[in-house]
Amino acid sequence: MVRIKRGNVARKSRKKILQLAKGFRGSHSRLFRVANQQVMKALRYSYIGRKQKKRNFRRLWIARINAASRLNGISYSKLIHKFKKSNIELNRKMLSQIAILDSLTFNKLVTILN
Repeated sequence: MVRIKRGNVARKSRKKILQLAKGFRGSHSRLFRVANQQVMKALRYSYIGRKQKKRNFRRLWIARINAASRLNGISYSKLIHKFKKSNIELNRKMLSQIAILDSLTFNKLVTILN
C-alpha cells in the first residue's frame, strides 16, 4: 500500500474553513475542528436568515402602511382591498415609502379610493 500525502490539499481545505470563520470569537476562529462546526452552523443560519429577511421586511412595510392609513381613517386591509378593486398596482414596499417620505401623496391616494 502506497502512502498518500495530502499536505497541500488538507491545508487548503482547512485554510478555507478558517477564512470563513474570521471574526468568530476565541477558538471558534482559530481551531479547525471548532471553526468547522461553527462555520457549518453559520451557513445554516445564513440560509434561514435570507428567507426571514423577506418576511421581516414585508411585516415592516405592512405596519408602516397600516399606521399611515389609520391616520387617514381607513384600516390596512380595507385600503389594500380598494387598491386591488381599482387596479392600482403599487406593491407594499412602494406604498410604505410613499407613506413615509411623501405623506401628501399617500393622503391623495387614499382620498382617490374613497
